[in-house]
Amino acid sequence: MTARLKRLPWIEIGILALAATLRVAFLDIKPAHFDEGVNGWFVDQMKRTGYFRYDPMNYHGPLHFYALFLSQTLFGRNLWALRLPAIIASLLSVWSLLRFREHFGAQPARLAALAMALSPAYSFYGRYSIHESWLVFFSILFLWGVLGLWEKGERRFLFALLAGASGMILSKETYLLHLGSFFLAGLVLWLWQKLLPSNPDLPVARQQWRWDDLGAGGAIALLGIVFFYSGTFLDFSALSGLFETHAAWFHTGVEAAGHEKTAYQIGPLNYYWLALMTRYEWPALLGLGLSLQYIAPSDSRLRFVAIYGCGVLLAYSLIPYKTPWCIISILWPFYLILGWAVNEWISMRQLHQAAKTIFRLGVAGCLLVSTFLSVRLNFFRFTDEKEPYVYVQTYPEIETLTGPLLEMAKKDPRYYHVRGQIILESYYPLPWMLGDFTQIGYYKKEDPPASYDADVIVAQKDQMAQIEAGLATDYYKRTFRLRDSQEECVAYFREKTYQEYFQEAPPVVRRQP
Repeated sequence: MTARLKRLPWIEIGILALAATLRVAFLDIKPAHFDEGVNGWFVDQMKRTGYFRYDPMNYHGPLHFYALFLSQTLFGRNLWALRLPAIIASLLSVWSLLRFREHFGAQPARLAALAMALSPAYSFYGRYSIHESWLVFFSILFLWGVLGLWEKGERRFLFALLAGASGMILSKETYLLHLGSFFLAGLVLWLWQKLLPSNPDLPVARQQWRWDDLGAGGAIALLGIVFFYSGTFLDFSALSGLFETHAAWFHTGVEAAGHEKTAYQIGPLNYYWLALMTRYEWPALLGLGLSLQYIAPSDSRLRFVAIYGCGVLLAYSLIPYKTPWCIISILWPFYLILGWAVNEWISMRQLHQAAKTIFRLGVAGCLLVSTFLSVRLNFFRFTDEKEPYVYVQTYPEIETLTGPLLEMAKKDPRYYHVRGQIILESYYPLPWMLGDFTQIGYYKKEDPPASYDADVIVAQKDQMAQIEAGLATDYYKRTFRLRDSQEECVAYFREKTYQEYFQEAPPVVRRQP
């Protein structure tokens, strides 16, 4: 037993434990994000229709919705169930970087995985129920397959490559950007080696897979894509969306839809991602700087990874549409560069020991900064709009509205049938948070209900006079902020319905005489 315990990869287990702690601890202290509410709402519709109907205007692939459906079916409609699939995908990404020990050695892979485990971006957005974590995992799996076929040619790497490609396609429309970057990285590497040959230049290994392996793996990958995009074979007309989505995404990417970051623009390039890396992601920034050394004759595998990483960074910099969580699709190749470079530098005999020590301390300092920033962001400033990673985030003040509704419904299930009118220009994540309530209607500000007669009424503050003039009975009144850049909201609770909750006689809006 003792010998078996000694053989366990305790360092790798520790890295995964650190990653899990940052992604799981106090998971429900942050309210559901706007996009999380939208994703949860789609899952609620799946329960009503029996399947997920893919809409190319929604861009994102169906895989995450089915993962959410499974999670909420098993664990209920709560924040833990909503976020669990993304947490699993984020942890799988850390685990996948550890698997690169087969290509680069144990120490480089462990350092890369540790950098991802402690990263503010990966830990913060690993706690978000969004599609990007799946895209990262499958991108890493794809690269692992590419390098494996390059070095060893075994069929397990072929299957990994096919799984990575199909997983990216099932996750998000930007798979085209990543697959294109992989292809262009290979082409650029081939051309660059004509000028400055790699050293060592690793030849492509003799391939040990057979054509029937490719056929079987490709057929399974294709079947999975058709299965999910067709709504489990219930709507084959949705398959055309696989192609239609790119036209819609291209239009949104160019127009930016309010997500352009013009303050970071210099000519055709935008340094928004570099600004985020400078503020939060020092290990990745160091890896980006170290990748420049592979311009000179160097290991062809590292050249390929560096070219791919820089290509993805350039592509995302050129696209006007920018939301900060996309950074997790950019950073991870630079962790592999960092891990290899650190191992290479400290192994140099000609490098003075003092220089090696300084280099180690510098890398350790970057990792400590990442840890500090991750802890501060995840557990203290998770709704602070001054943090660039906090974007369209719901404020804890939303409990001003949801608290009375959920608490009373928990005491008495009949309260799930109270009538509600929510009149906001942007009201997510409320449709998911209040999804168990059967009679709550949602209205746009310019198209309000005919009359204000409900147990709960929510609107923006500039609508108060209009609403209060139309109230037919007495209401409790509370104000709250839903999110940054949105006007303050006001909630009205019918006195007769909610007087048990507001038993300390708070201010009451009287009906008009």
